[in-house]
Amino acid sequence: MNTNEREIIFREEVYAIIGAAMEVSNELGAGFLEAVYQEALELELSMRGIPYIAQFPIQIAYKGHVLAKEYIPDFICFDQVIVEIKALKQLTSIEEAQLLNYLKASGKPVGLLLNFGSPKLEWKRMVLTNSSARVQTRFEYKTANERE
Repeated sequence: MNTNEREIIFREEVYAIIGAAMEVSNELGAGFLEAVYQEALELELSMRGIPYIAQFPIQIAYKGHVLAKEYIPDFICFDQVIVEIKALKQLTSIEEAQLLNYLKASGKPVGLLLNFGSPKLEWKRMVLTNSSARVQTRFEYKTANERE
């Protein structure tokens, strides 16, 4: 494997998004609805100068035909990273499959699944490779209160 194959694509961009999510998690904690975290993260991304598009519809094609049904991810950041927010007790394979479908439908190379519903911010990074995605990272972040 050469150096380029081992390089984590969009590493700095993903770290910037996770940093913004950690700030939201520290400020709000767990227990709010997903829409609250979406709005707060949008503000945090703006304050940090992270480029994003919120809730941009992604068209789905089937055998060369565009379907009427669209996927709407929470954010597309840096024009390359799909960000999907959840507020669940814990992430499951269902949420991973949703992000994988967003990656396939959009052709974007990297997806980030953020879960604000657990006591610790949970995130998963997925990379689309040859029409399949793999989870690269899973991390649970302790809030300020838990670190003390």
